[in-house]
Amino acid sequence: MRQRPPLTPLVDALPSTVPFVGPEAQERERGRAFRARIGANESSFGPSPRVIERMAGIARDMWMYCDPDNHDLKVAVAAHHGVKAENIVVGEGIDGLLSLVARMYVAPGGAVVTSLGAYPTFNFHIAGVGGRLVTVAYESDNESLDGLLAAVRKDKAPLVYLSNPDNPMGSWWDAGEIIRFIEALPETTMLVLDEAYGELGPPSALPPIDISRPNVIRMRTFSKAYGLAGIRCGYAVAEAQVIRDFEKIRNHYGVSRMAQIAGVEALADQDYLRSVVARVAAGRRRIAGIAEQNGLKPLESATNFVTIDCGGDGAFALKVLQGLLSRDVFIRKPMVPRLDRCIRVSVGLDHELDIFAEELPGALTAARGN
Repeated sequence: MRQRPPLTPLVDALPSTVPFVGPEAQERERGRAFRARIGANESSFGPSPRVIERMAGIARDMWMYCDPDNHDLKVAVAAHHGVKAENIVVGEGIDGLLSLVARMYVAPGGAVVTSLGAYPTFNFHIAGVGGRLVTVAYESDNESLDGLLAAVRKDKAPLVYLSNPDNPMGSWWDAGEIIRFIEALPETTMLVLDEAYGELGPPSALPPIDISRPNVIRMRTFSKAYGLAGIRCGYAVAEAQVIRDFEKIRNHYGVSRMAQIAGVEALADQDYLRSVVARVAAGRRRIAGIAEQNGLKPLESATNFVTIDCGGDGAFALKVLQGLLSRDVFIRKPMVPRLDRCIRVSVGLDHELDIFAEELPGALTAARGN
């Protein structure tokens, strides 16, 4: 048998897993396509028409490398948030930025605090640098601010992760509670405040941006409300020295020329963003109504999905999910205890929600063994 170059001990010890199995992989395994793709919290409404027109117009220019400084996009994002370009770093979606944060703040064996059942890609990146995850249970389907704070203090954690609005439950804290949490954190603990769904929730959930605090990183994405999930572009807002620290290790050619230009154009079309936010709100109401018509309990949501309490345990909710998948409806669900009683359904186009409404009763009947 041939020998092979050895992995590092850290990578060798990691399992060969990914945070999510994509719908494309599931379709390949099934041998057929989904009829309703309402599981990945994408925006079926797509990007602004002016973004599409701009992207089409610059396709010929993709022979050029991107601007490694992301200058135009940084300037546009900074103007949008009323800060300076020195307070912005652009990355390959929030996922790419989380990978950098893990490398920046987590030493092997270092404690990192997050909520049990929160965004699993964050955990994936922490494992990849040898961090030690400390998880805190949700309280009443909300991430527990007091629990996270207590865990940070107990383990002297250099990093804590909080999403607001939250994935996978769709819940949120108002800005006053987030500010209270920030002010109570040790100055030596960096907070990653993931606001991927920030444009879709109530304005009251978003604290004013304070770039004077060196222990808060606010993250946003073009994947959700702006309808550009396939282009992989996000950004972080932070104190200037924190941004300079990102510059030490980021992939300077990681965000494509197409992504940078699309992001600038997306920010410029706030009228379209407002129309998407309204359509998402209508879609949430539609999903909630479908759930209630089938005797299920929709949770209030500030995102582009609705988490639905199936009224049983995790095994029952899993059967509901599997029943919908078998009926060509792609959804997802939380998988940790207490949260796993639910399924999660993304807002989709009208015909996709029609399919969900048609297929949910049969999936529930099958799950109940009737």
